[in-house]
Amino acid sequence: MSGPAPWLAVLALAILQAALFAVVGAERLLGWVQAAWASAGLPYNTVMVLAGSGLLGVSSAVIGSYAVLRRRSLIGDAVAHAALPGIALAYLIARERNFFLLLLGALVSGVLGAMVISWLRQSTRTRQDAAIGLVLSVFFGLGIVLTSAVQRDPSGAHAGLEGFLLGKTAGLVSQDLLLIAVTSANILLLVGLFQKEFLLLSFDPGFAAVQRWPVNALDILMMTLLVAATVIGLPAVGVVLMAAMLIIPGVAARFWTDRLAALLPLSGAIGLGSAVAGTYVSSVREGMPTGPVIVLAAAAVCLFSMFAAPRRGIAAGVVRRLQMQERVARQNLLRSLYELVEESPDSAVTAEDVAGKRSWSVPDAMKLLRRAEGRGEIRRTTDGRWTLTDLGLQRALDVVRAHRLWELYLVEQASIAADHVDRDADELEHILPPEMLHQLEDRLKQKGRWPEDRVPASVHPLEGVAGEER
Repeated sequence: MSGPAPWLAVLALAILQAALFAVVGAERLLGWVQAAWASAGLPYNTVMVLAGSGLLGVSSAVIGSYAVLRRRSLIGDAVAHAALPGIALAYLIARERNFFLLLLGALVSGVLGAMVISWLRQSTRTRQDAAIGLVLSVFFGLGIVLTSAVQRDPSGAHAGLEGFLLGKTAGLVSQDLLLIAVTSANILLLVGLFQKEFLLLSFDPGFAAVQRWPVNALDILMMTLLVAATVIGLPAVGVVLMAAMLIIPGVAARFWTDRLAALLPLSGAIGLGSAVAGTYVSSVREGMPTGPVIVLAAAAVCLFSMFAAPRRGIAAGVVRRLQMQERVARQNLLRSLYELVEESPDSAVTAEDVAGKRSWSVPDAMKLLRRAEGRGEIRRTTDGRWTLTDLGLQRALDVVRAHRLWELYLVEQASIAADHVDRDADELEHILPPEMLHQLEDRLKQKGRWPEDRVPASVHPLEGVAGEER
């Protein structure tokens, strides 16, 4: 670990915030914010909801990306459901709808749920997915029972706790926004301070432990940030949908990049854009619930990413598979043509000869031959046969050389019988990079097995026919 600097920065940050609130006071801070909005001519409620949902979208997306990378996505869902009994208990104790106390109860209950998941997994050998399912269902059931009890209580009939199930972004007030802003800012600052530590914890916790990094403390810190983001999101999108705010932006960003340095800001941007877009749509279309619309906006971005991302997207994958199939067919055709006339290079072959060599149908062989003719690799003789052009011969030599080098390697190094290597080599020759071919050449040269010719002889008898002279 780089040293105590990040932890000292956390301590300094906590002291600074405590001093700021003690000296200035929350009411005065809220007054400054409201005055700024009024001077800018922005509607109070609109700015309140947009700012709250936007900050929530950024912070939950950034910390949720680590949960996605660590394959702990559903822990956020379990924590969100586990927070419900804490909200109800906080109301029953305080006997008033104090936003801070309700979220404090949610935080305690959510942390307890996360601890129970960890205990079940480590102490009872329960699989993580089963532990998450147990905590999610049991805590959520308890939360529903306690919420019903609150609703039956005369003083709790108008508590509005049902808003924590599906969220009620339009009900945010300035105190709610201040809490969301402070929590979101702390989440983002801590992620920035511990980015290197969280990176190693996400991808190689074993190495971090060997290097004597405080893996458990870092894990607890990361889980605490995840729980904090979950708790402040409950009033906006609710217990049921909060997991989507944590998971979807990170999943969508993962389609576009493999680098964590780019993943985090991209995920935050997707979370921010989805929150703002969903809030705007719900504000202009009457009857549209804000939380579900935000989730649908994020899901739309994720679906687009899943389809259109240049490396991991479905469209790119289909294009790569089609290109690979075309390349394999082209290389198989060139190798077949070369081997059919290897003993008599000036010969020509028929489509039936090529089809028989590769167990293709004659129409399929004709399609490949016409494509090769279009690329200038073969030409048709006056009697309707096919022969390699100079360009086609050069390309065929490259394909056959790669195939036979790999056959030689399998025979020499893997002790595979010469009459069994053809299929193995046939599957791999199309994906061998030039560096691998150079390594094969070097190994054969060191063993004195490097052939004098550019293309070594086949290690097994070739099947096929010698074509007729052109």
